[in-house]
Amino acid sequence: MVQARALRKRLILAGLAAFLVCIWDAGSDAIAQTETSKSWSNVRTVLDHRCVVCHSCYDAPCQLKLTSHEGLLRGGSKLVVYDTKRLSDAQPTRLGTDAQSVAEWRTLGFHSVAPGLLERHLDLGRQNGLAPDAPIPDELGLALNRPLVCPSPDEFDEFRDDHPQAGMPYATAPLSDENYALLKSWARAGTPPTTTPDVIPDDIMEQIAEWEKFLNAPDLRSQLMSRYLYEHLFLARLHFDGDSPRRFFHLVRSRTPSGEGIDVIASRRPFDDPGSAPFHYRLQLVTETIVHKEHLVYPLGPDRMARFRELFLLPQWTLAELPGYGEAEGGNPFSTFSSIPPRSRYEFLLDDALFFVRSFIRGPVCHGQTAVNVIEDRFWVSFLDPDADLSITDPSYLQDGGTFLELPVSNSDGGLLSQLQGLSHSNQEQYLRFRDARYQQSPAHRAGFDYDAIWDGDGTNPNALITVFRHFDNASAMTGFHGGIPETAWVIDYPIFERIYYNLVAGYDVFGRIEHQLSTRLYMDELRMESEDNFLIFMPQPVREQMHLSWYKGFLGEIRTYWHRRRVDDSFPSGIAYSTDAPKQEFLLSLLDRGAGLWTQTDPINRCGGTDCAPPTDDQDPAQTLRLLADQTGAWVQFLPDLSVLIVNKDDEEAHIFSLIHDKAHDNVAFMFHEAARRDPQSDKLTILPGLIGSYPNFYFAVEQNQMMRFVNAIKSVQTNADWLQVVAEFGVRRTSPDFWALSDQVHEFLTLQDAVQAGILDLNRYKDPRPGEDPT
Repeated sequence: MVQARALRKRLILAGLAAFLVCIWDAGSDAIAQTETSKSWSNVRTVLDHRCVVCHSCYDAPCQLKLTSHEGLLRGGSKLVVYDTKRLSDAQPTRLGTDAQSVAEWRTLGFHSVAPGLLERHLDLGRQNGLAPDAPIPDELGLALNRPLVCPSPDEFDEFRDDHPQAGMPYATAPLSDENYALLKSWARAGTPPTTTPDVIPDDIMEQIAEWEKFLNAPDLRSQLMSRYLYEHLFLARLHFDGDSPRRFFHLVRSRTPSGEGIDVIASRRPFDDPGSAPFHYRLQLVTETIVHKEHLVYPLGPDRMARFRELFLLPQWTLAELPGYGEAEGGNPFSTFSSIPPRSRYEFLLDDALFFVRSFIRGPVCHGQTAVNVIEDRFWVSFLDPDADLSITDPSYLQDGGTFLELPVSNSDGGLLSQLQGLSHSNQEQYLRFRDARYQQSPAHRAGFDYDAIWDGDGTNPNALITVFRHFDNASAMTGFHGGIPETAWVIDYPIFERIYYNLVAGYDVFGRIEHQLSTRLYMDELRMESEDNFLIFMPQPVREQMHLSWYKGFLGEIRTYWHRRRVDDSFPSGIAYSTDAPKQEFLLSLLDRGAGLWTQTDPINRCGGTDCAPPTDDQDPAQTLRLLADQTGAWVQFLPDLSVLIVNKDDEEAHIFSLIHDKAHDNVAFMFHEAARRDPQSDKLTILPGLIGSYPNFYFAVEQNQMMRFVNAIKSVQTNADWLQVVAEFGVRRTSPDFWALSDQVHEFLTLQDAVQAGILDLNRYKDPRPGEDPT
């Protein structure tokens, strides 16, 4: 059904070469002897595209992270990272940070997997392959929270007898003969390293030296600037302008200065005390496979350094002494960095707003349904212009209101009473009253906010408008406004932006106990509502209350609104004279008009206009045909996964690839539990975008271009689970399909062609297995 692309050919050729050299025989010890001196670089390609697709990040089964040789040597563990019932903080197990040797990992509960255990898992998968194009057996679960056995070498025989179909690769089509032979020969050779050290070019080394000199300048102002940068960039994949698209660096705190080997200081959070000894900011080469779900690219170069000087060092500000470290300081960045002008801090965030919004939803925390169910499935984000933000223009604003902006993490080291205070929203109530009063009293805001109060990217920066998509337990973001007019929208100001970052990124500890996880989620609930309230202020006064009620429908929504003492401000004027009876649509689309071409004003698939909306006449334009599915309601929508990838093939031409995003409707997103009880599936819609978004594809469809109309009609005809399974049988690619791995390779190749710097290995842990009798909602 699917023609293998270039990457698949490389995989086959690499495996075939190993196969021919080895003349592999399962019972022959000669393989290991023959391959000992062989280069194993081809193995890394197979590992990345067959193993890393499930074994990366903290949600890797059994914490077996195969993105690097160090992860393979570390092995697996029975310990669970994502534990919502944890009563005390767990020992962090961050690869490359929390232990530096195999012996240290063994003391932390990790067991060996290489070479013996890895080979036995491969053999088990080979011996008990799954039926092609069929649902996986009932005993093979796919739920992320399913119990995992994680056998050690001594326990594998019992595991094999109890779970004969749980070999590797787990619950998918088998490896090709060539790939299996290659991995077997590599395992029998002792699983030697599959990559060689990267040689960094001289010009990049010179830039590294310049940046480390800049970040380690001894004056107090530079030290505070560098701390602020580190706390906001510690997750970044730093990429130098003009460098190889696959070379990245991390910003770390090291015990050693520039020119010496890096000795990373391990800390739970970036604002934790690095110790009394001197430390240094260093740029450390990223040596593991790049996986998309934690790939946060931040460009570096001469222009970036000049911008940092402009933001942080050219303005006149003084500093008598450096602030301390710890939860209290990290719990209120407004006081910690009060000496740095707020405008400098806000413009730093706005310059790369997409990076920071992505940091809320990417990064090493890869299992977050409880976290992301605080947001709608799709919404549009804009930002208050610095000149309209009182926290920027009024020096007394943060001085007087800063005590109300303390985050829950500031209470994490206190006793039970202090921890429970982190679950309270009293500070937020006081801050909102303070904020409303200050804006009401501000002469500059007496006429309300108009369009100029929304940051327009200064005519050059597309980060000013962002679309966020939620895909059940993960999310993605992109610049511009995509899809139909969303139910909700956010307007983010500086206090909101900084607090979301410190709540979800700098201050969040995935190894933390339950009250930390709970308080983080509840506080994000507050920040979402505050962002929505900011948007409502731009709406006409008479429609604000009703619009708010439409977002919080049902008994639970009413309880949440009452408990938070939320009252929509209908007294603050709107500075916009609306000309239609659809102010939300008018406002949002007008923002697109202000970009001077930064963003496309129409969405030809989901929000077409004029001649773009001509009905499809044939199958020559897949995008035109897909318009029949986009932004539509119907019983068929609820059967589609959260994020599907559609590959449209036409003979030997380049394939067209689209992302099909299921926008699930809710009566409200006011509670973290019982999401199904708040669903409104009859209002679900589909957003369709050209290209790939997201890190976790849930399903692949492969369709010949001349069958596109048939595909669309089949989708729209789905009324029952049996109908859906018929669509899957005709157009879908199951986990067990013989084409599954070839199609996965094709998708990864397209992702690299789409943007080589931003590309990374996708995660297939959430790839669905459509089954009879499933409840689509």
